Amino acid sequence: MPLRLLAKNTRRVGRRKEALAARFLRRQGLSLIQANYCCKVGELDLVMLEPPRQLVFIEVRFRSSNSYGGAMASIGAEKQRKIRRTAAAFLQHHSRYRQLYCRFDVVAISGGDVGRGDSIDWIKNAFY
Repeated sequence: MPLRLLAKNTRRVGRRKEALAARFLRRQGLSLIQANYCCKVGELDLVMLEPPRQLVFIEVRFRSSNSYGGAMASIGAEKQRKIRRTAAAFLQHHSRYRQLYCRFDVVAISGGDVGRGDSIDWIKNAFY
């Protein structure tokens, strides 16, 4: 498969897994503020609100196999640093959320195709 098609397919699967994670978290009582927030610093997969006053920045990771440590193992120190910087940029641009408590969660999805055989692990306060 040509590299361009592989990258496009990877992005498509990623967006589907992010939508799956958003649906899962809405069922847990969170409400979506923004999906795929992008700025020059980086991207946030999901920004959600958990009542009563928690702003949650969520990184969604998918791995079809746990052979190389799984989804959670793929978030290293540099990735965490980038997410924190992007969250700070989000708060600069959206001042109405600055007074809320913030946390960083990870939704790790492993397994099969969308909706079939997926295993979802929600890790609250995954890093600081």
